[in-house]
Amino acid sequence: MTRMAAKDAREKFGDTLNRVTENGDKIVLQRRGKDVAVLLPIAEWHKLQEELDSLQDRLDAAEATRRFADPKEKPIPYEKARKSMGLR
Repeated sequence: MTRMAAKDAREKFGDTLNRVTENGDKIVLQRRGKDVAVLLPIAEWHKLQEELDSLQDRLDAAEATRRFADPKEKPIPYEKARKSMGLR
């Protein structure tokens, strides 16, 4: 992964964007030597987003399993849950 000063990326934005879109480069943008953002091809972003969604689904399922297994855990009535989320 390439690192680039944000100022340089801004000055050469068209070239920087072409590196990402045409060459598939991933570029870490830096300010004062610290990483602040990443430019990556949109296909990579979609892949990461799908992986994050999948991970969140697995974490939610594990939490639900844990709660259903805990005899001290009290179920929340449907109407109360809807109201607490601002749904009618």
